Order: sequence, then C-alpha cells, then structure tokens
Amino acid sequence: MQNIAIVGFGFMGTMHAQVYSQLRAARIVAVVDKEKAKAKRDLAKLKLAVPVFGTVEDMLAAVQVDIVDICLPTDLHAAFALKAIAAGKHVFCEKPLALTTADARRITTAARRTGVFVQVGQCIRFWPEYQAFTTFVRSGKAGRLLSLSLQRRAGRPYYSVENWLNDGTRSGGAALDLHIHDTDFVHHLLGAPTAVTSTGTRDQTGWSHIFTTYHYRNLIVTAEGGWNYPKNWGFQMAFQAVFEHGALEFDSRSSPTLVVTLGNGKKRALPYRNPGAGESSTGSGNLASLGGYYNELAAFLSCVERKRVPRIATAGQAADSLATVLAEIHAATTGRTVSLNHQPQGAQ
Repeated sequence: MQNIAIVGFGFMGTMHAQVYSQLRAARIVAVVDKEKAKAKRDLAKLKLAVPVFGTVEDMLAAVQVDIVDICLPTDLHAAFALKAIAAGKHVFCEKPLALTTADARRITTAARRTGVFVQVGQCIRFWPEYQAFTTFVRSGKAGRLLSLSLQRRAGRPYYSVENWLNDGTRSGGAALDLHIHDTDFVHHLLGAPTAVTSTGTRDQTGWSHIFTTYHYRNLIVTAEGGWNYPKNWGFQMAFQAVFEHGALEFDSRSSPTLVVTLGNGKKRALPYRNPGAGESSTGSGNLASLGGYYNELAAFLSCVERKRVPRIATAGQAADSLATVLAEIHAATTGRTVSLNHQPQGAQ
C-alpha cells in the first residue's frame, strides 16, 4: 500500500483522487491546497476523509508519504517536484513537466541523483485507443504506416483556478498545455523527429492554436492543437492513420470511437481494452471514463510497489517532448523550419 499526497486539488487533483479510490495499492493520506476550505468540500463530495494542509512543508512534517502527486499550475511544477524529490518522495507530476527545458532537466537530474521515481501525466501514452493504435502499428497488420494526422481541440478553458490556463506566462498556452499530448505521443510511437515546421494563431493566452509538420523519412506526420474555439464548443481528440493496406481512425466524439478499414473490407469498430472502465470496449465509451488516467496511475503505482524504474512517460521523455514543442513554438514565431538536435533523455 502506497501513501499518496495530492498537491493541488483542482480539476486534475480531484480526477486523480477518483482514480486512486479505485486502486487497491493506493491510499490518499493528504491533500495540499492553499484553498483549504474548498479542498475539504471537494473531498467531502468524493466521500474522502483526508487531512488538508496549506503547504507541502506542513504536510511532509505531519504525514508519512510515499508518493507526491503534483496537480498544480505548470509554472509551479518544477519547484514543487524538486521539493518532493529532495524529501525522498516518488513524484507523479501533471503535464507539461515544466515551462522550460532547463527546469525539466533539473527535475530529471535530481531524480536520477536521489533514486526516486518520476512519472509525468502524458496520459495519451496510456489512453486505451492510443494504446490499441500503437499495438496495431507494431503488428504490421496493415503494412507500413504512410501518414498520421492528429488533432486536439477545445473551447476556451475558463475552469482553472485564478484562470491560470489563460495566462500564457503560467500555462505556456495551448501549445504547451494541450497540443503537447500529441507531440509526446508522436515521440512515443515514432521517436523524435529531425525537424519541425509550425504555424498557428497567438493571443493573450500564448499560442492558442498550433499546426505542426514533424519531419521523418518516408512518413508524413502532422498535428494540430488549439483551445481558441468558443467556450462551450466542447472537446475533441482524434487521429487518422493511413497504411499501405488500410486505415485506422479515432474520434472521441464518435461512437464507436476507433474504427479500422483493412484492404477491401468494410470499415468496422476495432475492439480495445479499457481498464479504467473495468471492461473491454468496442469504442462506444465516452471521455467520462477514467481509462487513460487509470492506466497511467496504476502503472506508476506498480513501478513503486515493485521498485522498478518507470519506462513510459518518464521525466526524461517528458523533457524531450517539451523540447520539441518549444521548437514548434520557435518555428511558428520565426516562420522557419527548426532542426532538433537535443540529446534524448529517454528513461529516468
């Protein structure tokens, strides 16, 4: 049983609490949030009796903790991750790992030096449909992948505490907060591209919609991500993959969500396993499922329990993905293709 403290009890903090409540190896022993009264109300709604602290220091002095789960605004990730690492605690940190590659590398270096585990909330690596896609690509059932296009779109995010998501200096805009999921998945599936070419729209929130071509040999890969849609537009994540002998498509707004067309056959649902929903699925589920969040937190808990270094969504991998998105922002700003020459951090 692992004792967990959740630092930051907003949207993602409560989401993580719901997942931990379903995991037998997890026990939430503390919440840290400067809005203590609100955090207590939210815990009561989840029927959780957990002490709430105003600071990490007070929490660490009062409670025995194995894992610190950081669900704070992005500009606070580095400072709090480093505090937890210095205290010898394993860290799960929401994405993006940091706003700068320098801070991301500091976290990676500190984790390696102290021997604690760090995993980052790049949940698309764990999302059931994307996992099924990864398995399908590697199976070779439809031949070589020829092209891949990914999308991640949302209405303006006005739900964050102090509206921090719409402050580009704190969130990095949609490019860093939203689009980074697809960039990270591209890294996971194909490795780092050699260069990026990007364009987009920019406003008070930073790069609110970005369009990128990732440069690979004999493969076309593009992704777009943005939150400059109307507030009530909703959310969509999707991809379209074309192979030598087929196509695979995902759309979170469709039912079924994941469909495949092989050769001259008819389009059909591609079954996949969704542990977060507790069942197998043909893609008729919805985004209320905890599938991807369940998978990532269950995987991290398993690593801590078995004392095995995480291999998926590590701090090093998150730092690599961050470096690519920052290159995309630079490409969009300058109107030039940007070559990528950063040394991959890979595993923790």
